[in-house]
Order: sequence, then C-alpha cells, then structure tokens
Amino acid sequence: MRGFWRGFIVFMIGVLFGAAFGVALGFFFFPFVFPPPPAAEALTEAERSPLVATGTFIHANPSDPFHWGKGKVSVYERALFLEPDFEVGPGPAYHVYLVPKAAIRSSSDLNGVTHVDLGALRAFKGSQRYPIPAAVNFKDYPSVIIWCEAFSVLISPADLKPANATAMNP
Repeated sequence: MRGFWRGFIVFMIGVLFGAAFGVALGFFFFPFVFPPPPAAEALTEAERSPLVATGTFIHANPSDPFHWGKGKVSVYERALFLEPDFEVGPGPAYHVYLVPKAAIRSSSDLNGVTHVDLGALRAFKGSQRYPIPAAVNFKDYPSVIIWCEAFSVLISPADLKPANATAMNP
C-alpha cells in the first residue's frame, strides 16, 4: 500500500509540472496558432494632416525566420499609420516604437537608446493607426520599429524618409 501512495504522489507532481509546462508553452505559441484577424483601421480626416515621412519595414536578419516584417508605414503630424500591406511574423508582446536613431538593424542597436512606445501592436497584419503624443517632435525620430517586449528582440525596422524627399525620388 505504501508503494501505491508513493507512486500516486509522484504521478500528481508530474501532472502539476506537466500542466504548468503546457500552460507556459500555450502562452508562447498561442499567437502562432490563433493569430488575431487582420486589422483594417483607417485614419480620420483630422489625422490626415500633412504627410511627414514614409518608410518600409524590412527583414533585418534574413537568417532569422521568426522575426520579420514587411509593408509600408506613413507618419503624419499626429499619427503613425501602418499601411494595409503591413505584416510581421507572429509572436508575443509586440510594440510599435519611434526611435531617435537611424538604420536600426539588430536588437543591440537599441542599447542605451530612449524611444517612444506608441503602444502594443494590435494585429500581425493589416492597417493600424497609432497616435503620436503632442510632446514628440517626429523629426527627431528617423526610425520606426516593431519590438518584442517579452524577449527584447527587434522584429522589424523601417527607416523613415521625409515625405517631400520621397516625392522627389519615387
């Protein structure tokens, strides 16, 4: 009878550890298995103030198949807009940052750099808008990045070009 209880206790400990491990894996893989639907937000007329800058998200590290992005971003005076062709590989806790440094290509490029967090990414695909705080001078921020806060990893950067320069050089 003593062997039964010992086996039962070992079994229950295994069940608890297995359940905890399964829940942890579920939290990590949930965005991959059940991604949110594509976003389809639009800018209001007030937000369509003069176009200030544009950029294109890139796959900064082609040898990394999990952290990638593509699509266009437009910056207006008070709003940042991820265009309908925007897409990133799914993952947990993604945020949209304005960064005061150009040519961000790796996570280490952000060491010691302050940034403006515009908020959590609402979908891995589709158009989304993020208000820019009034205290932010967007001219001081030549980059927009998608950043994974859970693992401190760069997902995708976009270098911003002034709108008048893109009109002259299509």
